[in-house]
This record gives sequence, structure tokens and C-alpha cells, in this order.
Amino acid sequence: MTDRKRPMELGVLSSFTEDGSNPFDVIARYGVATTQLNNWDMSKWTRENAEKVKRDLKSSGVRLAALWTGYSGTVIWDLIDGPDTMGLIPEYTRKKRIADLKAGADFAAMVGAPAIITHCGFIPETPKCHLYMEVLDALGEIAEYCQKLGLEFWFETGQETPVTLLRTIEDIGLPNLGINLDTANIILYGKGNPVDALDVFGKYVRNLHIKDGVYPQNGHKLGHETPIGQGKVDFEKVITKLHELGFTGELVVEREITGEQQAKDIMTALDYIGKLVDNLK
Repeated sequence: MTDRKRPMELGVLSSFTEDGSNPFDVIARYGVATTQLNNWDMSKWTRENAEKVKRDLKSSGVRLAALWTGYSGTVIWDLIDGPDTMGLIPEYTRKKRIADLKAGADFAAMVGAPAIITHCGFIPETPKCHLYMEVLDALGEIAEYCQKLGLEFWFETGQETPVTLLRTIEDIGLPNLGINLDTANIILYGKGNPVDALDVFGKYVRNLHIKDGVYPQNGHKLGHETPIGQGKVDFEKVITKLHELGFTGELVVEREITGEQQAKDIMTALDYIGKLVDNLK
């Protein structure tokens, strides 16, 4: 496994394969050496799978930048039912999802990932409401658990406004908190844009999902993802501002489609973002 980390190293998001083959061989074929492993199936968090992940990483020469862990229960990806189903916001699933994320942290520790990442949900904008306090307690419990394992806990952007995410990190007050900035999600949810968001929480950004998209066209549905360069993300400004902030994390390409077009779009994104990073030198 590659242990060396380069500033703004490019990577590609990976997932467990259905046939049990090495998921990181595909990542290596893209010509990159780092990935986030993404998983929503809680049955995958076993010691046997952890040992296989370590073997697969070593054989493919890929380094694990972080473990992206989902949770059990229904999640509806829109602006109407999303607030009641995503992350740690719904009370009826919160206890189980705390356990799910702790299990993901155990798995991350077993495979040598430095952090876990997740969508925490539509964190309330009102800092003195009871729901915000309850969610804060739940997030703090997970972050403390990660800290004891020597892990960081990173919020993936999307459902929260930048200032709410900043306040949440400040209110929890633990040193192992960070942000996985998804450049498209903050646009898809109509919460802002990644360039300006870096002015708010840039010092907490640990790595990114490189993705493009457009704003919502109504108040019910999210905006939609696009290939890199066809949406509203100004990647040149994002990369420049990250550089100004002294960012040294990973730029992990994510394209949420499947098949041959996904591979083409990923290669195009790697080429485009790679040139922007090279121009910084």
C-alpha cells in the first residue's frame, strides 16, 4: 500500500464490489493512488472484510484517504422528506445510526483509515432549539468515540449551510473534527457555493469530493449532478483558494452514475483537475 501522501493528491471514490473482487484495482487503473471507500451496507463492517480491504489496498498500491460510512434506515434525497430522514436528525433512527457510525469507526481503525465521513443531515439553523442540542450531543458522542480510536470525524457538506456547519464544529469543540467538502452538494441543496463556503469553514476542510452540479429549480427537489465543467462549480477558484489556505488533503473524484460514461467522466475530471493543480506549481 502506498503510504506517501502528496499535497492535493487526486483520487477516485470506491465501493465494495458485488462479486467480491478487489475494488481498488479499478482505482489504480485510473492512474491514481488514493481513494475513499464508500459503504452503506452495515453488514460489511466485519473483521474478515477489514482484512480483505487491507490485502486489496496493498495489492493494488492504493492508499485509503478516509472511510465514507452510511447508516441504516430510509434516506430520501430531496428537500421535503430529506430533513426528516437523513443523518442524525430523525429521533426515531438516531440511536441506531449512532451505533452504525461507531461500527464504521471500528472498521476504519481496523483498515488504517485516518477518518470516517458521513452526511449528518439537515442540522438545524436555530442554535438554541432542542433539536440542535440533541443532534450536537449525538455528534459529540460519535466524535469522542472516533477520538478514542485515533480517528477524525468529518462532515460531508450538503444539507447544512456553511455557517451552521462551522457553528456545529465549534460547539462540539473536539480537535478531531473536519469537513469533506463536496463541491457539488452545497449547490445541489441550494445552500451556497464551494468557493464562498471556503471563506467560512476553509480551515476545517480535510479532503474533497470533486463533483459538479446545478442549483435546485424548485423548492422540492435537489439540483442535479453534471459532468465536471458543465455545472456551477468554479473549480479554478476552488483549487486556488484551497492552495491559499494551505490545504494538503485529497481531491477525490465522485461521479454518481454507472457504466462506461462514468469511467469517461472520471477520466475527464482527473485530467481537468490535475491540470489546475499543476498550474499552482
